Amino acid sequence: MSTVASNMPKYRAPALDKGLDILELLARASAPMNMTEISEGVGRSKGEIFRMLQVLEERGYIARAPGESGYALTNRLFMLGMEQPPVKSAVEAALPVMHRLADRIQQPCHLVVPSREQIVVIARVDAPGDIGLVVRVGHRRPLAHSTSGLVLFAFQSEAIRARWLQMLLQSEPELDRARFVERADQARARGHARAASDVVDGVIDLSAPVLQHDHAVCALTIPFIERHPARIGADAAVAALRKAADEISHALMYGAGSGTAG
Repeated sequence: MSTVASNMPKYRAPALDKGLDILELLARASAPMNMTEISEGVGRSKGEIFRMLQVLEERGYIARAPGESGYALTNRLFMLGMEQPPVKSAVEAALPVMHRLADRIQQPCHLVVPSREQIVVIARVDAPGDIGLVVRVGHRRPLAHSTSGLVLFAFQSEAIRARWLQMLLQSEPELDRARFVERADQARARGHARAASDVVDGVIDLSAPVLQHDHAVCALTIPFIERHPARIGADAAVAALRKAADEISHALMYGAGSGTAG
């Protein structure tokens, strides 16, 4: 059998292919896309995708952007993913600990998982007071350009790191691989990462790994804002963060409710 023949899918479902092509195209898009752009993006005529767009809209997977003629993904796929047992278990184990952490340090925190070359926020707890940075659930950023992503990469096996690096370089060929790996190694040696936010001035991102079997399944992150007068400094926040991440790791391994955060 030839190589081409062996790579051909065994079964075809043309309608399903069209729907998945549209969803994957919109997932990569940075802005809503109109029918012409979607038609060109998936390489199909408007007539071929017209009914598919209607069905996807009726089922709640896509929606027309407010005030625009274009389509964008809704959070339906994200919410379906959140129902997967590993993700649901992580959120259930983390939220009580995150609430105690936020109360203690008077800062917000959020939980992050990898999603191919990106990171996605799956849970958040806002600061108890009236000042704090809000990072919405479902927010995505390039893994290589986030402190949470750095931590997720740092605490993986060499084989997984090599695979992730290849994926990151495919999506961003100009990535400074040596510098990224160096920063990841430093974070692993320290047990956490600490870096000025490259999105918001005046914010220091503090991130620690939630571990299972010695590799990071999530990153617990604080977008730290210095308050005046300061109730707790960044060093104390890091200590509290690492203790919270350890507690979540323990809860995932042995079951929730097996410990408390100070």
